[in-house]
Amino acid sequence: MNRFDLQKMAEERIADAAALLDAGRFQAAYYLCGYAVEFALKACIARKVREFDFPDRKVVNDSYVHNLTKLLTVSGIDELYDDEAGRNSAFAENWNIVKDWSEVSRYDPAITETRAFGFFLAVTDPTNGVLAWLKTLW
Repeated sequence: MNRFDLQKMAEERIADAAALLDAGRFQAAYYLCGYAVEFALKACIARKVREFDFPDRKVVNDSYVHNLTKLLTVSGIDELYDDEAGRNSAFAENWNIVKDWSEVSRYDPAITETRAFGFFLAVTDPTNGVLAWLKTLW
């Protein structure tokens, strides 16, 4: 899997999440929307790997997680995040909504329509959304 595959998968998971929201499948929409962010962060990590270089083992091992905050750090864009969050409070609020996503959210019955839509908007907002920002870096 390469960076472009990860980018495509991020876009596809957002489309899936939108369809699930429309169908009233809020838990599943929330879950897939989080994977879109995960794939986008992994695309940022993949961008760091140079062709024909043997990747750093720690980076590789640390990349096989579902923790968005850890992936932000592994991607090397955490300082860029700090800069953006410092000057854009709406973006910082959106990251605060998104950062605690987990793959186990698929089991969370507390994911309501309001929470799922809020999460989706935090990810997809074209100006201050997490995915819009990640797309500038992937």
